[in-house]
Amino acid sequence: MKKPIKILFLTFTIAVLFYSCKNANKDSTTTTEVTNEASKPSKKSGQAFIEDDKSSTVLSIAMGSKDHTTLVAAVQAASLENALVNAGPLMVFAPTNEAFEALPEGIVDNLLKPENKDALANILKYHVTPGNYSKDFLKKFKKLGQANNAYVKVEVIDNEPMIGGAKILASINAGNGIVHVIDKVLLPPSE
Repeated sequence: MKKPIKILFLTFTIAVLFYSCKNANKDSTTTTEVTNEASKPSKKSGQAFIEDDKSSTVLSIAMGSKDHTTLVAAVQAASLENALVNAGPLMVFAPTNEAFEALPEGIVDNLLKPENKDALANILKYHVTPGNYSKDFLKKFKKLGQANNAYVKVEVIDNEPMIGGAKILASINAGNGIVHVIDKVLLPPSE
């Protein structure tokens, strides 16, 4: 009886080894193909540049708005596209084009220069809060921790939440958070 068990075990072992070698060969071919695709140079990469993604993100909402072209240009100049499509939840306070135009002349153009990328990124991160809070829920806060590690003050004036002195004009839910359209550019406190 021991001999048939040994033969059965040996047959099973050979079959497993043969199957494993066959699959290992398939996997290495697939890996080579993927590696070759991944090694092709790409100017822009990451989640923000996946064209077949159907879910709306805080970035896609801003990109689809004619009132946020300056904000989108700033996000692109600071290379923050991928940060705005991550799983979140993210709460983005999105200044309108009019809000950017209200800044002193030349400020926006100066910030969009490549040598000012870090300063621009700091300002943009000051507009992002981890979380997904409605306009009404924001009334419960005194301050919010922003993505640049600073805090923005929250006040309630005439039963409306004011974020760093900015009024929320509209709120749009996204797949990875919420976009609160605001009427002012938030400037982080200077250190």
